[in-house]
Amino acid sequence: MFGGMIGTSVADLAGSASIIMPKMKQAGYPGPFAAALSATSSGIGILVPPSSPMILYSAVTGTSLGALFLAGVVPGLVLAGMLMTTVAILARRHGWQAMQGFAWSELLRTGKRALLPMGLPTLIVGGLVFGIFTPSEAGAFAVAYALVLAMLVYRTLSFKQLRKVLVEATVLTGEVMLVVGFSVALGWALSEARVPTALAELLQTIFPFESTVPQIMLMLLLALIAGMILDPLIPMIMPVLLPSLLALDIDLVHFGILMVVTVVIGQVTPPVALALIVAARIGKEDIIETFKANTPFLISMVLFLILLIFVPSIVTWLPNLVM
Repeated sequence: MFGGMIGTSVADLAGSASIIMPKMKQAGYPGPFAAALSATSSGIGILVPPSSPMILYSAVTGTSLGALFLAGVVPGLVLAGMLMTTVAILARRHGWQAMQGFAWSELLRTGKRALLPMGLPTLIVGGLVFGIFTPSEAGAFAVAYALVLAMLVYRTLSFKQLRKVLVEATVLTGEVMLVVGFSVALGWALSEARVPTALAELLQTIFPFESTVPQIMLMLLLALIAGMILDPLIPMIMPVLLPSLLALDIDLVHFGILMVVTVVIGQVTPPVALALIVAARIGKEDIIETFKANTPFLISMVLFLILLIFVPSIVTWLPNLVM
């Protein structure tokens, strides 16, 4: 839920890990394990709408943002279930105890307090899906909604703080626009050099099958290798892959979710593993031990990606039902 309101996995991690990790350590969970789980589970935040990588993917490929948002809901729930299953298996094997019992009364109490904040992603996704406003209008509406909550309802944001927020938002927006602009220029240059056409022909030569699964797996493998090193993966690699996807008639919504999952895997895969490094620093844990503790979760993530490749209905069912 927290990640759904923020839209980026690293921001989700920075906001939640400092709360979750101390609680896990108090319950007897090893520190590196707590850091690895916090880093990996933060990836759910960019599968559940709204999502910054989905917005970038939509901007670069022209894919419906509303369809992408809907397509990420079911995979996000499936990933959460797989990670919880992994934790349960490891906890039983090592004798770790549950942090605390589940109580419906506590859920209702905290749920009431979260109704207004949760209205933000709900209204954004609903407005995009039902055509009430465009992505740009959705962003403006989200800002207005958040300002009303922060300044008038909860009174946690002053005019002095607002000025600082606006400056930081302007800088961030400029950075994103530069990335998107250069990615479009890169796509045009590669198209003029016929690189995407050559790549599509190469893929069809290597895998001369009617099924597009082998081509998808190869493209995702290349993206995963790049994602281990590059942070802005989608705007860098999608201009190269997009013409091949169109030539092979691959569903751009399905591939978009696969790319987002690939981004998540890249953020927890060495040598860079940005999310793991952030989590280890927050918890003051050894980075190598955190890498080792993340191995079961990394395996779960790869299996999850393979599942989405071979069962595309997990991704496409909800957008096809609603839109």
